[in-house]
Amino acid sequence: MSTALVWFRRDLRLADNPALAAATDRHERVVCVYVHDPDAEAPWAPGGASRWWLHHALAALDASLRERGGGLVIRQGPASTRIRSLVKECGADAVYWNRLYDPGYVERDRHIKEALREDGRIAESFNGAVLVEPHSIRTGAGEPYRVFTPFWRTAQARLQQELESGRAPLPAPRQFTALDRAPASTPLEELGLLPRVRWDREFDAAWTPGEEGAHARLERFARKALAQYRQGRDQPAIDATSGLSPALHFGEISPLQLVARLQRLTAHGAPTGVQANAEWFVRELGWREFAHHLLFHFPRTPETPLVEKFAAMPWRPLREYAADLIAWQRGLTGVPIVDAGMRQLWRTGWMHNRVRMIVASFLTKNLLIPWIEGARWFWDTLVDASLANNTMGWQWTAGCGADASPFYRIFNPVLQSGKFDAPGVYLRRWVPELARLPDAAIHAPWQADAAVLSKAGLTLGRDYPQPIVDLASSRARALAAYEQVKAA
Repeated sequence: MSTALVWFRRDLRLADNPALAAATDRHERVVCVYVHDPDAEAPWAPGGASRWWLHHALAALDASLRERGGGLVIRQGPASTRIRSLVKECGADAVYWNRLYDPGYVERDRHIKEALREDGRIAESFNGAVLVEPHSIRTGAGEPYRVFTPFWRTAQARLQQELESGRAPLPAPRQFTALDRAPASTPLEELGLLPRVRWDREFDAAWTPGEEGAHARLERFARKALAQYRQGRDQPAIDATSGLSPALHFGEISPLQLVARLQRLTAHGAPTGVQANAEWFVRELGWREFAHHLLFHFPRTPETPLVEKFAAMPWRPLREYAADLIAWQRGLTGVPIVDAGMRQLWRTGWMHNRVRMIVASFLTKNLLIPWIEGARWFWDTLVDASLANNTMGWQWTAGCGADASPFYRIFNPVLQSGKFDAPGVYLRRWVPELARLPDAAIHAPWQADAAVLSKAGLTLGRDYPQPIVDLASSRARALAAYEQVKAA
């Protein structure tokens, strides 16, 4: 009987898993393995929040496999040696996996594939992570895209052709035939993914990692939130977003499954507004595709700006900004919308996208702190920390990336807060010190009359910080720094 090894990575699902489908279709026996090899991602090994999610996602995957007669074999160490060793243990004829596009993986996976083939094994990889693979589309001049709109126009046309040709999500295997004697597996707990200090106490209430949880969240979004998605997605107090970013990152659900679900929804007489919102949501998936495209073609960007002249950006030195960075990380800047977002991030491992842009603009422009500091903090604290999305988002906000927000576009956090959280519902939830302030004062308490603060029982500098920076003068400083870059 022929045996196949399926190497799981960030594709922790059974349905629409091309590598798994190939193994079960072509071979009698299947061994499913996960190799914990964080060194392959250095210096961007998964952060604390990502490790929390990974632990629970692996547990859920193992349970799903066991329900079908299989199980997940876990190994630690360099994947290049662990996979070849396990192939020999199992007598496997083939190894299948789904491709990743991060810089740490591309070259490593190529070497593993070559080594397996030299050993006489079948080694094949598939697209299980994106709608359109990064290497498959280029501009008319043969260059990678740097602007989203033409990129998405080309990618969407390619996707539509494939859908019309029959591309559709693959079903999950119903049953596995495993080896008579399962290979030894490292206990999940020995990977040390969960924190020793329980800063993750609120994560359990906020998230349900695993394939089943991902589809449950998708159904809630499709039935309840999609109708108000485009109008409500910028309002952090409203549950109008999908919340599927961590499930997409860990591959508990595929982007193709999302597209197919929305197509089914709109094909059955959905109201015009719902259909328009579904199209807008798919466009947002396009930004995820664009992020992977950029990372694949410009692998240096996690550390350096895509627009090279920004290497001369006159950021403040560490000795000057260190205290401000800590205040930003802890949600103690004295600017309510910034503090609310940073506290939401710490307590839930996630932050509303509109607020992500606000806090990133505040860090890079008002505080003039290098964008890489923000990228590193998000990397450690986000459950959906994706190197592609994180890099693109921070460079976009800082003004040094592809299709970037102009550096001179500086979010005014007070105006943003008043526009997208006018009643202060989001602020009161995450910054309860300000809960008794009236709506007119909560967005900028330092501007409120003394009588208003007194009535709310609030003393600035004691109960809640004064702003650590003046918004107007810091904006002028940022614009002056941008002029230096332009002149360089």
